Amino acid sequence: MKKLGFIGMGNMAKALASGFLASGLVSKDDMYAYAPHYDRLLENAEKLGFIPCKSIKEMLASVDTVIMACKPYQIEYVLKENGVYLCGKALISVAAGWDYEKYKPFLDKSVRLQFVMPNTPAMVGEGVMLFEVKNSLKEEERVEIIELFGKVGKVEELPSHLMGIGGAITGCGPAFVDLMIEAYADAAVKYGIPRDKAYSLVSQMVLGSAKLQLVTGEHPAVLKDNVCSPSGTTICGVAALEKNGFRNACIESIEAVMNKK
Repeated sequence: MKKLGFIGMGNMAKALASGFLASGLVSKDDMYAYAPHYDRLLENAEKLGFIPCKSIKEMLASVDTVIMACKPYQIEYVLKENGVYLCGKALISVAAGWDYEKYKPFLDKSVRLQFVMPNTPAMVGEGVMLFEVKNSLKEEERVEIIELFGKVGKVEELPSHLMGIGGAITGCGPAFVDLMIEAYADAAVKYGIPRDKAYSLVSQMVLGSAKLQLVTGEHPAVLKDNVCSPSGTTICGVAALEKNGFRNACIESIEAVMNKK
């Protein structure tokens, strides 16, 4: 991977571009991007340091590795109009639903493909980068791409049939956690804690709890039990959550995502 280009420069692309540049694995002179709103693209280029392009064709002529970061509904049009310029390049797709098999009818056999599902915490270097096991990258390319995405989060590999549920958990999950953070912050405000302090306390609590599980490898139930003293306050709160179907609500949220038509 010598030169890297983005098709699309939304929030996820900006997070990835920023993390890639910060890692030092890609230089500002070797990163290009195209987005339909050129004025906005110029603003982002000034902030992040990549080279803005006025057309996809111009961008593709300058790079050997491409990150497809536009909206999923735009991809078919992009491929039909510009697919010929992808020949011989490595294509990394970060658009939901566009896995290896979905791309096949639109790509020349010379295009080497990898489907990755990132999530928004990549913006702070704490994302989850789901790599589809099925791919056509050269081995050395895949090693480089995994290293690059590893700079903005934790890389995990999943077989094709599990990418959907994996993406539901890691891609939609941040919104559900944010909803929980907001709810607990509301409770803190109700009892007198200022709003900004409430968000800070709750977010740090979530961050610390997650890190404790990751570092120790303990089952979440064990960590929960460690906080629940007999006849204590925490077990009363746990009972209230169970009474109101907290765990079932979490599972149902994923059911809703997976069954959306």
